[in-house]
Amino acid sequence: MSRSVNAMRGTPPGILLIKSIRGKDWSLQTYRYVILLVTFIAYASYHASRKPSSIIKSVLDPDPLKDTNSNPWPIGKVFIEEELMNSNSNRSRGTGWAPFNGKDGTSKLGEIDVAFLACYSMGMYVAGHLGDTLDLRLFLTTGMMGSGIFVALFGMGYFWKVHFFWFYLVMQMIAGLFQATGWPSVVAIIGNWFGKRKRGLIMGIWNAHTSVGNISGSLLAASVLQYGWGWSFIVPGGFIFLAGIIVFLFLAAYPEDVGFPFLDDLEANAKANAVPNNEVGDMEAEKSSIPRFGSINRKSVSLLEACLIPGVIPFALCLFFSKLVAYTFLYWLPFYLSQTDIGGEYMSVKSAGNLSTLFDVGGIVGGILAGYISDKLNARASTAASFMYAAIPALLLYRTYGSISKTVNIILMMTAGLFVNGPYALITTAVSADLGTHSSLKGDSRALATVTAIIDGTGSIGAALGPLLTGFLSTKGWNAVFVMLMVCALIAGLLLSRLVKAELTERSCKQVLPPGQHDLGAEAASQPLLSNQR
Repeated sequence: MSRSVNAMRGTPPGILLIKSIRGKDWSLQTYRYVILLVTFIAYASYHASRKPSSIIKSVLDPDPLKDTNSNPWPIGKVFIEEELMNSNSNRSRGTGWAPFNGKDGTSKLGEIDVAFLACYSMGMYVAGHLGDTLDLRLFLTTGMMGSGIFVALFGMGYFWKVHFFWFYLVMQMIAGLFQATGWPSVVAIIGNWFGKRKRGLIMGIWNAHTSVGNISGSLLAASVLQYGWGWSFIVPGGFIFLAGIIVFLFLAAYPEDVGFPFLDDLEANAKANAVPNNEVGDMEAEKSSIPRFGSINRKSVSLLEACLIPGVIPFALCLFFSKLVAYTFLYWLPFYLSQTDIGGEYMSVKSAGNLSTLFDVGGIVGGILAGYISDKLNARASTAASFMYAAIPALLLYRTYGSISKTVNIILMMTAGLFVNGPYALITTAVSADLGTHSSLKGDSRALATVTAIIDGTGSIGAALGPLLTGFLSTKGWNAVFVMLMVCALIAGLLLSRLVKAELTERSCKQVLPPGQHDLGAEAASQPLLSNQR
């Protein structure tokens, strides 16, 4: 009786309502589509709520020497005219906003970014362990609503005419703690619902939510900027709050929460018994007789145990440098575009924000491509390292030739986005899920959220360091910033050298195995970096 009550506590109220209306339950496939959609919306809203600070940098700390009266791309004259016609926006553009409009304004903006990301990275380690301990649906909902409130409060500083640096610092720090709940939770949920087959491709496509969130956040923030920069925070804050309500109503964190067996067990049984696809319906029909553990009764592993899983530390360190590069673009690309002469013109703040979204368009392609290649080659580390090495010439070309014209800038920006975001997406999704379901985990232990938190938390320390260093280095020239980014990309690739060597060695050994042994090693070959050796 107690187990039944606990299981019911894990079923979202929206799904219970739909069941009562339809008179029957959804199929496993339908649940998977719902999980993909809801988690996609959830994390897109997380990234959308992080984007406003990059859009309004040039409003808070304008450079009066730059002439923005030329026609911007890709929006056209109308945005410039609207900015100049609106007195509030024009005043903000001309004088900035204290305390960010002084000589140290750029450094203060960098400190705001690093405060957010430092709290985000520190909170990630705690959030990952809590995510494996608590109900993931309620945990994620709380984090999203809290994020929305404090992002909006940052924007309220405009309407309350707050000019104290500590106010904006504290709002960003608290928002960072709430934002830490997001990534470990959504990756754990996807890992719970999807097996390892084609995980790289599925998660590569699903990880487009990062770029979609960046794009939507940029567009939302830029679209209301003319009414006052505060709205650029309030609107994305409201978006993530509403997305949190959707999560509470419709997100089943575990298959067991809605009566399905643990999917890793289902796949194992299917392989052992050679169950064809058309018998999945029979399994679903019998789901009510299967013991359900779900969000309530599973036990978590400690941070130390998770760190000892093979591959966790190398990928975590790689992500430190990979995410440093990616988040520097996330927070500083619009500012860089508005301060750089491109084709003889300087862009408006709004146009720079819109143009910067094309970096994320390239990132979407990169994430999908990296996932597909890693599935085909059965080599996560080799794929991630190759992309990081390719990012070095891409960054060099963008800095050197990106100012020739807007068209050249767009092409090179999207190319850089492809190679920068590809390995970042692969490591934070498929690799984290692979390691979180590693065979060294015994019984029904849960490590998905914990492993994700260790990897992404370490990466987020780099994400905090990148924007901070950029705030200081940009005062000496943007060439220094790009040199830093290229060095970090090189180090990220080198950190995976041992795993790349192991993958290549295993691949060469596999090619000389007799045919009978080849099939027995297929599963291991799909994850050569996840061997049980320590």
